[in-house]
Amino acid sequence: MSDLIFINTALCLPFPDVEALLQGRTIAAIPQTFIQPGRSFALYPSATSINLLTDEQHYKSNFLIVIQNVYTQLSSETVWIKAWAKCELCQILDNSESLEALSQLTIWQKKALQQILLQRQYIFIAHLRVYLLSNPIGIPVNPQGQFMGLPNPVRASTTLPVLGDRIFAQRKHQLENRQPPLHPELEELQSALASLGITNPAAKELDDDIKIFFGWSSNKLINEPDPDLAWIKDIAKLGNRSKQEDEGKNNYQAGTDFENVVRDSLDFLGFTVDRTHKGGAGGLDLFCSQPYPLFGECKAGKKIPNDTAVQLLNLGSLHRLDVFNQAVKLIIGPGEPTNQLKDAATVHRMAIINPETLEKLVKLQKNYRNSVDLFKLKEYLKPGQSDEEVEKYIDQIYASINLRSQIIKTVKELSEQDNQSLESILQRFTVTEIRVHYNVTHNPKLTDEGVHDLLIELSSPLTGYLGRIKGNDWRSDHFYFLHDLLISPR
Repeated sequence: MSDLIFINTALCLPFPDVEALLQGRTIAAIPQTFIQPGRSFALYPSATSINLLTDEQHYKSNFLIVIQNVYTQLSSETVWIKAWAKCELCQILDNSESLEALSQLTIWQKKALQQILLQRQYIFIAHLRVYLLSNPIGIPVNPQGQFMGLPNPVRASTTLPVLGDRIFAQRKHQLENRQPPLHPELEELQSALASLGITNPAAKELDDDIKIFFGWSSNKLINEPDPDLAWIKDIAKLGNRSKQEDEGKNNYQAGTDFENVVRDSLDFLGFTVDRTHKGGAGGLDLFCSQPYPLFGECKAGKKIPNDTAVQLLNLGSLHRLDVFNQAVKLIIGPGEPTNQLKDAATVHRMAIINPETLEKLVKLQKNYRNSVDLFKLKEYLKPGQSDEEVEKYIDQIYASINLRSQIIKTVKELSEQDNQSLESILQRFTVTEIRVHYNVTHNPKLTDEGVHDLLIELSSPLTGYLGRIKGNDWRSDHFYFLHDLLISPR
């Protein structure tokens, strides 16, 4: 159940401040006057500001880089309210406050905070818990001081928090006590990646990972449909062609469609695909040079022709015989191979898989990036029909992911056993405590050493599901919960 409320007022804040709150980069706002904790309101992004400094002087440069493309969305006629917030705390700061520490934890430069103190003598820091609205509300531009009435009450719920409970509590504790940011270098890297990610998919991928690590973005991000990867769901369909589906296409064009999607699939899995091999009459359909040589033949239709193994043997041998003999040889096509084809593939050490199996591998790689180890996959590409063997490898990966999800869940359960005070939310646990709690309800039982290996992996900055406090030795390491590892449907 989620709390449902109706909101009649909006807090007017400068547009960059609201954008930072929406992105989860900060939980802090600087209202003009004190806000009573517990008060709820919509967030009105104002294009005007009472700041005497320019944006370049007021905000950190790395933050301005991130939002520069969002500025173009501002309208002179309509304001779009995308979120509402509840004030959890409001601090009153004066000249005795360390503005350097506050600046490190927010989007504002130290000199901007000093300027506000000169203007007002006090700075009010509101700690805001922000929730997205299911549908943005458009209202005419009409800022009316700090708070303004809304034309119509806004129906708001807590189903879409920008930050999870645990992350928000940690950030609130950090801001309240002026604890320095844990990973300032990563924040700088993320800012650089944000602008690169507009045109560079690899930079965007790493940018998304860092935002998830910081809690600026939900883990659900990895499960949202990516229009650039829509082709994945068509792999099996393109391999299992029919006359009805091929209406208006000749056999060559239908086969080319499947060859192209197979090349894209292997490239997505991590192979280096030689694009000069494009099949066609008398041509090799597929060659991958890294991380190991792989020769392939693609067949679309209802079944794989009997002579496919011989065809791959002849074409591959013409490429370079010494490389071909040691390479992985793969036939990808529909249906159950005939005994003749299976026997030929076994003799020449060629693996046969269906388009459905390839689609499952690519879908796994999409849902859990870099989960497919190509060298391990090589071990399951057995001579003859290999679908069952490759399925075993896919099952192993899902089991491995599920184990890690359960370890994360164990740490989360431990932190929820006590009351919901801030201290329990931030509680850390030893390897033995985590292992004991896990073994109560799971089989097979794990050892301290095995659990510690998993905890180290899950607390890596590149994963960020758990946090780690390093001890004098591995047994005195302590771990705490950061993010869930969501299990995607297969």
